[in-house]
Amino acid sequence: MCFDHDSEPPISAGDRAVTSHELTLVAADGNELMAFESVGEEESPAAFVVLPDVRGLFQFYKDLTIRFAQAGYDAIAIDYFGRTAGSGGRSDDWDFGPHVQATTSEGIRSDVAAAVARLRATDPERPVFTVGFCFGGSNSWHQAANGLQLAGVVGFYGRPRRNEHDAVIDRVGDMNCPVLALMGGDDPGIPPEAVDEFKAALDQAGVVNEVVVYPGAPHSFFDRKYADFGGESADAWRRVLTFAEENS
Repeated sequence: MCFDHDSEPPISAGDRAVTSHELTLVAADGNELMAFESVGEEESPAAFVVLPDVRGLFQFYKDLTIRFAQAGYDAIAIDYFGRTAGSGGRSDDWDFGPHVQATTSEGIRSDVAAAVARLRATDPERPVFTVGFCFGGSNSWHQAANGLQLAGVVGFYGRPRRNEHDAVIDRVGDMNCPVLALMGGDDPGIPPEAVDEFKAALDQAGVVNEVVVYPGAPHSFFDRKYADFGGESADAWRRVLTFAEENS
């Protein structure tokens, strides 16, 4: 797991007035998925789809959409498990493991596409980015190869190679937008050589990319509870916003 249920994004509130609400999206295959949307009083020129960790949509990611919207980017956070767990609320201690195993890359792509379509409802050319964490980090990178015409993809501590059936590193040749990777330098689940291999593969494929490793930072460092890594979190947030500005 990435974050505790009482974790908070390590980001100060911005000045933009924001409205937030829960909603249900319908994917192309008919899947109904939970989502949470935060928007400003006026539509932002670019927007984000937020991809959570293995537990799906919970408060941390809802709060993160608010921070994005306050910073000038409307945002929708989605859930992965509508096909197997339904689109209703869940307890903090729910057994998410079997539902993670039941996800498919095609299903996640379809769910992301539904969020992208909503964000582009009034402007088909609107730049849309994905950003994800852990399981969502690698899934965010996957979207660069999924034909969604994204402006860019951001992944925090995603695994370039999760298993033999899920290796985003093997898809770099199909990626058609810039990639930002924000990694912890002291993450036992993602060794430095795996990050170096991912960077080399992106470079070889000609994908515009930035891979940032924060020395000593653990997995899930982007959390207000990790006060010792507040500087790293601030830098990562700045890089995300700069990435969006430069690629919009």
